[in-house]
Amino acid sequence: MKALQIGAGNIGRGFIGQLLFEAGYHVCFADINDELIGQLQEDKQYNVELAGEEKQVINVQNVDAVHSTKQEAELLDWIVDADLITTAVGPDVLKGIAPVLAQGLQYRIYEHSRPVNVIACENMAGATDQLKDHIFEHLLEDDKGQVEAVVGFANSAVDRIVPIQPEENKLAVTVEPFFEWAVETPALKGEGPSVPSITFVEDLTPYIERKLFTVNTGHAALAYHGYINNCESIKEAIEHDAVYEMYQGVLSETSELLVLKHGFSPEDMEKYKSKITSRFQNPYISDTVQRVGRGPIRKMGPQDRLVRPALELMERQQEPIYLARTIAALLDFQFDQDSEAVEVQQQINESGKRKTLSKYTDLPEDHSFISMILSSN
Repeated sequence: MKALQIGAGNIGRGFIGQLLFEAGYHVCFADINDELIGQLQEDKQYNVELAGEEKQVINVQNVDAVHSTKQEAELLDWIVDADLITTAVGPDVLKGIAPVLAQGLQYRIYEHSRPVNVIACENMAGATDQLKDHIFEHLLEDDKGQVEAVVGFANSAVDRIVPIQPEENKLAVTVEPFFEWAVETPALKGEGPSVPSITFVEDLTPYIERKLFTVNTGHAALAYHGYINNCESIKEAIEHDAVYEMYQGVLSETSELLVLKHGFSPEDMEKYKSKITSRFQNPYISDTVQRVGRGPIRKMGPQDRLVRPALELMERQQEPIYLARTIAALLDFQFDQDSEAVEVQQQINESGKRKTLSKYTDLPEDHSFISMILSSN
């Protein structure tokens, strides 16, 4: 079995590539990083280290690699022959990889009719749907029906913490032992991916939102409350009494929403929260609060981890007090190496916090949630 993994970064190698290798796939990585691809082509293997007291090392072997732009012919061959195509490139790059995927899939349907599944493993909801839309923009009209018939575009939810990597790590990747990879089954073609580590589900929405509103929301709460309490790392933040109180308050609110909306039992949510908390407490994968806090504009967007659950709670006559306090802490987050953090501070200095919140949350200035945020300082 052949798998093409587009994106050879830490998630691509340390999460998706590892699981595909363990499932018996011959994995080929595609990327634009000259040094990374050159090293993979030379070594044809790399190590994945599971961060914990007993460090387990998994040697991923027999890998191939192609440069996405300098070796496009080889990449197209892989698209034609692959039994599975996955991505881990970041949501903003999906549009950039669509043209070559469209071309490769066109070549594929001209050559044979074997089904193949494309799964975007990105930290966003509906990533594969978005990638499919971008691909179809580049397909010939006459080919769209054939591609639709033999290519499955299945959404997925992925979860694994990959901390800052030591500079001496070239191909080796350190990751947390925990992972979750769920794939929605209705869109799959053929027999589907032969990957035992994948959880196949009919409806991905509850899993995506449970992860987004627990892992991502909790991580953000630790980062922003940790920052304003002078903590340097996530581990330090979760051990700080005031920060931990805010973190627990946020997860209590989002857990209540998930129980009401998706029918998770309170007991299951308590177990899930406990598992997430133990992950953040792992000293071997602790990240800096500044690195986790990057991208505050995206993180206070109307569909993201803070505003969306808050508004959905308000629709259910619940007060998202701790989510409001977390966004208030976000407004005080400063990190001059992050363009979004710099922009937020400039906007606050020019227009004030109320107008800044309205701009980035898409809520009117007089919205009750904006007032709740501003009064929670």
